[in-house]
Amino acid sequence: MKTPVLVKFGKRIRELRKGSDLSQKQLGELTGFHKNYVGMIERGERNPSLENIEVFANTFEMSLSELFTF
Repeated sequence: MKTPVLVKFGKRIRELRKGSDLSQKQLGELTGFHKNYVGMIERGERNPSLENIEVFANTFEMSLSELFTF
């Protein structure tokens, strides 16, 4: 179920990915996640674990608090 926070987080990941000129497949390769999982995160369809959120933060070379700046 899409919740407001999942939608906001997904938009943030999409914004960062596009700002880095990456496709979902390329982001998946950098994170170790499948491109379908990345797409589901971006659409707010998945609730990522804290560990996976940290992987995104590390991939974009930012802190967790920066990642959550919506």
